[in-house]
Amino acid sequence: MRIAVDAMGGDYAPQEIIKGAVTAAVEEKIKVVLVGKENVVRSELGKYDYPSEYIEILDAPEVIEMDEHPAKAVRKKKNSSLVVATRLVKEGRAAAIVSAGNTGAQMAAALFELGRLPGIERPGIATVFPTPSGGKVLIDSGANVDCSASNLVQFAYLGSAYASQVLGIPDPRVALLNIGTEPTKGNEAVVAAFKALEKDDNINFWGNLEGRDFFTAEADVIVCDGFVGNVVLKLTEGIVTTLFSLLREEIVKNPLRKLGGALVKPGFREIFRKLDHTEYGGAPLLGVQGISIICHGSSRAKSIYNALRYARDAVENGFLEVVMKKLQVMAK
Repeated sequence: MRIAVDAMGGDYAPQEIIKGAVTAAVEEKIKVVLVGKENVVRSELGKYDYPSEYIEILDAPEVIEMDEHPAKAVRKKKNSSLVVATRLVKEGRAAAIVSAGNTGAQMAAALFELGRLPGIERPGIATVFPTPSGGKVLIDSGANVDCSASNLVQFAYLGSAYASQVLGIPDPRVALLNIGTEPTKGNEAVVAAFKALEKDDNINFWGNLEGRDFFTAEADVIVCDGFVGNVVLKLTEGIVTTLFSLLREEIVKNPLRKLGGALVKPGFREIFRKLDHTEYGGAPLLGVQGISIICHGSSRAKSIYNALRYARDAVENGFLEVVMKKLQVMAK
């Protein structure tokens, strides 16, 4: 099994992307195909010692920049690192793709090159949120700003399959993110999705979930449209970063606090690790005929390393096959 990596995608490419890929190859024995400008990639790789049998280079002379129009860029730059890496998955030369490049372009490339799964109108991005009790899947976290009730139901199936096969959660509980717990709350799409999921015996439907209960509720999969999901994603990451920054500032204000801070530092470190989104690395684009892992544009080596681990797990656990079976059940 080989995983294609867009070596030129992201704010810190290619340095951090290659560093993360090398770490995954050395520590996890993951076979990686680094796709990008060969001379640039080879030069950066020269800084590391790594098992040559685990890393290949495939030349792709073009790069899709972060500010380019996604669909236009994918059509115009067919030899870009992102498109070539996705094509490897389509052709069966790679089992998955990992990229920290232009998110819209990665979605467009997945749709053009891989295509949608049968029964899926729109693919969704599934982000795993670290919580004290384990990971929760949020879908959609940015692919679709406007969604119909059927889109939300499809996200429920996709998220449930991902939670069970990749995160190892048996019979995941699925909730709709809403402004209230009552079945009549929310916009038309959410109300209609509630009715559909409530009657669906193939989904372990938990009910509506309010934002304040996001991290503490027993739901394993949280469904919403991409507009709401992306706001939740960015807001949560901002709060966690700000909170720990404030704690550090307060602890060093006087010697007594510094002493106390030294005593509780291991505990704070463990809490931060549990809430650190880089522990999951990337978010899979669910609903396409292949495994496409979308990473933050600001991803560093740790995120790429973990994204490769999760891509490998998705492949080894037969994630796509399970999704196909669930979608067949949904279509009946």
